[in-house]
Amino acid sequence: MRTQVAIIGAGPSGLLLGQLLTRAGIDNVILERHTPEYVLGRIRAGVLEQGAVEMLDEAGVGARLHAEGLVHGGIDIAWAGQRHRVDLHGLTGKSVVVYGQTEVTKDLMDARKASGALSVYEAEDVSLHGFDGAQPAVRYRNGGQAREIECDFIAGCDGFHGVSRQSVPAGAIRNYERVYPFGWLGLLSDTPPVSPELIYVLHERGFALCSMRSHTRSRYYLQCSLAEQVEQWPDERFWAELRLRLDPRAAADLVTGPSIEKSIAPLRSFVAEPLRFGRLFLAGDAAHIVPPTGAKGLNLAASDVRYLFDGLVEHFRNGRSSGLDAYSERALARIWKAERFSWWMTMLLHRFPDHGPFGEKIQRAELEYLFSSHAAQTALAENYVGLPY
Repeated sequence: MRTQVAIIGAGPSGLLLGQLLTRAGIDNVILERHTPEYVLGRIRAGVLEQGAVEMLDEAGVGARLHAEGLVHGGIDIAWAGQRHRVDLHGLTGKSVVVYGQTEVTKDLMDARKASGALSVYEAEDVSLHGFDGAQPAVRYRNGGQAREIECDFIAGCDGFHGVSRQSVPAGAIRNYERVYPFGWLGLLSDTPPVSPELIYVLHERGFALCSMRSHTRSRYYLQCSLAEQVEQWPDERFWAELRLRLDPRAAADLVTGPSIEKSIAPLRSFVAEPLRFGRLFLAGDAAHIVPPTGAKGLNLAASDVRYLFDGLVEHFRNGRSSGLDAYSERALARIWKAERFSWWMTMLLHRFPDHGPFGEKIQRAELEYLFSSHAAQTALAENYVGLPY
């Protein structure tokens, strides 16, 4: 098989890149090691920056997003029993849209199927070859058959544990990582959200987040120990603990119900440098991970795709390489700003076991400054709604 761009991974970054390339007349094939059902079953965050929304519109998949997505012009930060609203729209003129990553993935899958572009699911033993030369190739097994795709470029969009980054020689890449000493216990339920906007909570018992997927489906998170298991958290215990961490008004308004899904996710900050290795480019979670506190994971994947897509279009239409040559530097500049913001939000709103009384006093001083400073709130809002691409 021969194609122009082989895309490894059928998550949002791979599907978005594939959809944009297809609409631009650039041939591409997507390889995914899991089934479509498995990909759609992954529960992820869903706060979209304006830039990500515009890219989905450009890809022709924005109709359901605009019909069902929830536009939020602010967030609440709760601390010491009181809620403080950060007016995102008033401070920046921009808003965010709450629309689940599962829904984004489904819209992109449907569009790809309608376009007739090829996606190979359950691609096993994927290996990347020749990307440091003029003729890259991707080998894999599917349906018991060994297969090979020759291509001009490879886009590694296969996540943190994927084969793309692992295919790079160790001496050619540098990884930067911080693993946080706690996780997020998440619960999804068909209950109305406790508030029309997200509530971030710092409490002496730990962080909490009240989020949503729609007017009838809520997503809640609790900071927990990584030593704990989901089985230790029956619904009744989760709801009781969440209510303890909320401010009085939210605790009174909270509607509980059976969980649809429950899981514990570790938190880490991670960046790989560089993002280009000959004719192989890394994008999305294959290149970076952010703690979810800043709502940046899916949005960073979208900006990676923006830079990579523009470079590929320039190459195939005009024969120029400046966009591809600049991809790593441009993407990393935005990635590190988002990493800093996500780290700051995580440090601000979580209880760290090694912080002690001094660390708690620093958190208090930081929050008091944030709530009393227009400049500090503006900086938070500008980062939350997304820096320009």
